[in-house]
Amino acid sequence: MASKPSIPWSTDNKPITTDAKQSKPPPRPSPSASTIVISQSNKVLLLHRTKTSSAFPSAHVFPGGNLEASDGPLPETDSDPKRHLDSIAYRTGAIRELFEESGVLLARETSTSDQSLLELDPDTRLAGRNDVHGGKISLHEWLKKQSATAVLDTDSLIPFTHWITPTNVPKRFTTQMYVYFVPVTERRRHLLATADKVETMSPEWKTPAQWIEEADAGKIILFPPQYILLHIISSFLNKPGDPAESRDVPEEERMSRREALRKFMYEDRSPVPWTDKFISPVPGPSKWTDGRQILALDKQGPELKDSGLYGDKSRFILVAFSKEGPRKVAVIDRKEAEATLASASSGASKL
Repeated sequence: MASKPSIPWSTDNKPITTDAKQSKPPPRPSPSASTIVISQSNKVLLLHRTKTSSAFPSAHVFPGGNLEASDGPLPETDSDPKRHLDSIAYRTGAIRELFEESGVLLARETSTSDQSLLELDPDTRLAGRNDVHGGKISLHEWLKKQSATAVLDTDSLIPFTHWITPTNVPKRFTTQMYVYFVPVTERRRHLLATADKVETMSPEWKTPAQWIEEADAGKIILFPPQYILLHIISSFLNKPGDPAESRDVPEEERMSRREALRKFMYEDRSPVPWTDKFISPVPGPSKWTDGRQILALDKQGPELKDSGLYGDKSRFILVAFSKEGPRKVAVIDRKEAEATLASASSGASKL
């Protein structure tokens, strides 16, 4: 079936606002999943959506999209936390969408295999991708036709935040983000990504730092969820003075940086680990000193109110919305931001 975007943000590129007088019930958030694939050389795969895409035109996104019935069951009630929690349905959907949108298949010969990803010739891979994307066969059924023992590598997906679209946006998503570390010994041909020629173009592998630099320079559009996750990943995988080509960073160093990122994802608490954060961005009561909108990340979304699930209390996102999409996105420490705003307010009151 046609893949749908899984970016938990406004699809019409309008700023998020808070409307306390909202009379109609908000649209139901569609369960979806995205995968941040980190290559052997610690590059990240992003897909460039076409200018004519039905949603998020021209943006660079992680591969992902809406879950389908074949991915597995989920509770029907939006207020049931289990409808939003990491599960085999979300993991299967993440791998299926990655396969449909890029052709990269995260599957192994057996569930206990520590060997390389499943070997498939290009024609078989393309035909399977088209059939699964077109709804002719489920990914599980197609995979079993390739090998009776083959399994999706769902166990290697690491949860890395869950985002719920704010209530005033026409299309809402409840999106599970995952990180997948491709073993440094993996054969590069397994990661050959190609466009689906429907919603995306130009699949590209670049270091997280390179993606952030291009967004900061205004060369590409990254929506805030993509920006902050790449910002965090970059702080671990990229260092000043790295070689121009990331594969030239010694293998031992690449693995050490991955392990530091993995540890952060599970252990950094503000107030919960990044593997368990549920974030629904909320505009702050004031704007940043240069007029950019301030988005707080500590709310978990109305569907999960009183669920015991939490967002991130340590950071704000700054963003300037334009007709073409978000620009001048930045991540800032919340305490530093609050101190800056308090100082600016105090200075203004003395004038």
